Amino acid sequence: MDGWNKLQTGFASLNIGQSANKFAKGFQSSVQATRERLGQISADEITELPQEYRDLEARVDALRQTHVALLKITKVYETETYDYPTQIQESISELGTSIGHNITNFAAANLKGTNLPTPAPTAAPEHQHKTLPHALGRAATQAAAILKSSTTNEENNKLGKAVQEYAGAWEKIADARVHQDETIQQNYLQPWQTTLSTSIQVAMKARQAVRVSRLELDAAKQTLKNAGPTKQEAARIDVENAEDDLVQKTEVAITLMKTVLDNPEPLKNLNELAKAQLIFYATAAEALSTVQGEIEELSVAAEGEYRKTRDH
Repeated sequence: MDGWNKLQTGFASLNIGQSANKFAKGFQSSVQATRERLGQISADEITELPQEYRDLEARVDALRQTHVALLKITKVYETETYDYPTQIQESISELGTSIGHNITNFAAANLKGTNLPTPAPTAAPEHQHKTLPHALGRAATQAAAILKSSTTNEENNKLGKAVQEYAGAWEKIADARVHQDETIQQNYLQPWQTTLSTSIQVAMKARQAVRVSRLELDAAKQTLKNAGPTKQEAARIDVENAEDDLVQKTEVAITLMKTVLDNPEPLKNLNELAKAQLIFYATAAEALSTVQGEIEELSVAAEGEYRKTRDH
């Protein structure tokens, strides 16, 4: 009996009339939208929104499209390997090293106190950045070591010296590349995506509320148009309420869209992106300019020596 009383109390607390009215409005709006899409409603029966509102809509759409278009490309800065050479096969050997490290350390921690030999813990394998500058630096360093081991006369090993200098330049560029990506992620990507997912999205939701309110108003007008004498007054009140609701929601949407468009944050974010890229390319240009001059000197000296041997 107590359970039945609680159930009755629960039903009594529900505002059935309000829920039914909300459902009816939603249904009428859906019907109105479908009829408009199918061309069953004439243009003069569709409430026209203020010109200011429509102009702001177009500008916010352009702003959103700008964010999405740039984000599609610049999101690569979230993934370090966006320029890493695909032909380098390191994953299998690195996976084997990582598994071996984990197994050894697991055994070292769990075989203590048993009769089984306990291996000594090993250090984790050194992390290697996967970028094109890092790959070039490592390849040049390896090549320089190979050339150095193949000769005993350092004076004649000009190519080995040049390759070593080249490796050093790319090590500097590699460090700059990591710094660039971290800066872009923090100062551009995060706030750029925040603007897209918060303030722009809020404005888009406000516009959707305007669209729904406009559909409700036009649906109410259609109801009033087709209402019989006994329902004319109620239908007229529904139209007036819908008009007030549309005016209020339109004003809110206009305010929010203006706020989004006046926000200087996207300009600041774009500046941070360009600044980070400039610093990286300036560092790369300086490093390569320096090493290119050194390599050119070695090249000229090697060519001079080569000509001397040919002249004799």
